[in-house]
Amino acid sequence: MKASIAIQILPQVTDKDELVRIVDEVIDYIKSTGLRYEVGPFETAIEGDDMDQLMDIAKECQKVAVRAGAPEVCTYIKVDYEPEGEVLTIDQKITKHRH
Repeated sequence: MKASIAIQILPQVTDKDELVRIVDEVIDYIKSTGLRYEVGPFETAIEGDDMDQLMDIAKECQKVAVRAGAPEVCTYIKVDYEPEGEVLTIDQKITKHRH
């Protein structure tokens, strides 16, 4: 893998059930990309070889949240990119911590 991102989508809604519903729609979109991803309690990590594709996915996640009913979305994105090498994969980072 040449790149990975971690994305946290925060729909600006007051109802917690609505927040979960909107975030679930965003996660469904991420699933539909076919890329390797890992959902965590605060963010979702996605990995791939094409940085532009990952950034397009991050942008679309915000649009998905708005289409799902969020009047406003705050998004936090972390990027790990190594164009001439390999970044650590999701599995390399977390497998030893699973129980």
